[in-house]
Amino acid sequence: MNKSNQYQFITYWRVQSTCQEISDILGDAPDLVRWWPSVYLDVQELEAGDENGIGKVISLHTKGWLPYTLRWQFRVTENRQPYGFSLEAWGDFTGRGIWTFVQDREWVDITYDWQIRADKPLLKHLSFLLKPLFAANHHWAMQKGRESLELELARRHAQMDTDHSW
Repeated sequence: MNKSNQYQFITYWRVQSTCQEISDILGDAPDLVRWWPSVYLDVQELEAGDENGIGKVISLHTKGWLPYTLRWQFRVTENRQPYGFSLEAWGDFTGRGIWTFVQDREWVDITYDWQIRADKPLLKHLSFLLKPLFAANHHWAMQKGRESLELELARRHAQMDTDHSW
């Protein structure tokens, strides 16, 4: 990736959970607005895909801490339920993302490999100059994602404890 508007980000998260629970949370794209509100402004499912979710198309409106938003879509291209899924993206950027979940006792190691080319005019034309700032914006968004996922897991686990108490 030598073009100034091409990016590769690899994010690692480690949370106390199960692969199935992480798959359920991250696989429910429209719910991102609720539990990851610092980044996801609007998420709509445009096409359902097959019984495994392959072909599902999602439309997203997202933001970071920089003063711009992104409009993009993705299609699920592979489902390795409950160990992750892959997607192809287009819109303000084009590329692919691969989520991978690995169980390690009571923990899940989550990896997101995101390779994109920025096509939004602002990003495309200023990447040569502002690439470190755009990368920092992505890292901020993913940090917020980890924090939000941990809060969502705590909420779900507290709800399970309430549901199972007498």
